[in-house]
Amino acid sequence: MEETIEEPIQLSFPLPRSLDTKIHLRLTIKSKVILLFLTTMAADEGDQAAPMGSFVYALPNKYSPSQPLSTTIYSVEPTLEFTTRLAKILAKKTQMPVYVANSISFANTGLGGTVEEEMEAFKKVIEVTLDKLQGVIKTTDVLPNGTGSS
Repeated sequence: MEETIEEPIQLSFPLPRSLDTKIHLRLTIKSKVILLFLTTMAADEGDQAAPMGSFVYALPNKYSPSQPLSTTIYSVEPTLEFTTRLAKILAKKTQMPVYVANSISFANTGLGGTVEEEMEAFKKVIEVTLDKLQGVIKTTDVLPNGTGSS
């Protein structure tokens, strides 16, 4: 579990249901914390700066492991729910504190950001991020039938 990657992981992938927009992801993994930054960039935007999105901190809840705790550090209403849900899922899966900054815009999706388009993008971000976090995700000491190993 004590995997630390010195260099941040930076990658981009297409925003689902969008022709020319990509989600840019920057993931930093330290021994005690994970930082994830997300934004979108359309091909025609060039070097324009992305607007600030929401910034959320989430951590595992030792009293209720299925319900991670979170607090909003910076709030931009259109991105807040997506950011909070993402931070909580990552905190639950990794059992580590997580900071997530998100300024993903769904304006360039086919229908302008419907719930289905947001969910598709959310699933893709989770899939890509968890793939990069495989060395960090803690395995629980539980057998397949749900009983402990002791």
